[in-house]
Amino acid sequence: MKQTNKEPNFPIDKLSKALFIINRHAKTAPDSKFLYKLKHEAIKKMLTEGKAKKIGLHFSRNPKFSQQQLDVLISCGNYYFHIPPTKDDIHSLENLGKLDEHVRNPKTVFPLKEAKRILQLYTGIKANSNVMKSPHIRYQKPVFKRLGE
Repeated sequence: MKQTNKEPNFPIDKLSKALFIINRHAKTAPDSKFLYKLKHEAIKKMLTEGKAKKIGLHFSRNPKFSQQQLDVLISCGNYYFHIPPTKDDIHSLENLGKLDEHVRNPKTVFPLKEAKRILQLYTGIKANSNVMKSPHIRYQKPVFKRLGE
């Protein structure tokens, strides 16, 4: 008998592949905010369930407005991801120094649509389909009136 109130069980391998694809596409996607939110929520949930583990802190390759910025290195299955640290992370995790360029995630072929579907089911986050696109304002020619009209 199937239980309808229980959420589906997702294997770590499938979640980590989906997370990798989402992360890779988020870097160039037009809806990157949604993809990054999906990534962060999935990692948060995986950490609480013990499916992912915080390894340590890395110096960011691309710090935003500072000389240095730290990222938390997360291990999930055979994959590694970075997320912004919390204050607790900075105090409790070991600083691993610079990012090792030789450590790479495995080559993965996985459809983006399927990755989104898996992580949306896992996290419960829905895509914002009703987001209004900025309406194109039609250009109107200026109307010139004579002085005194």
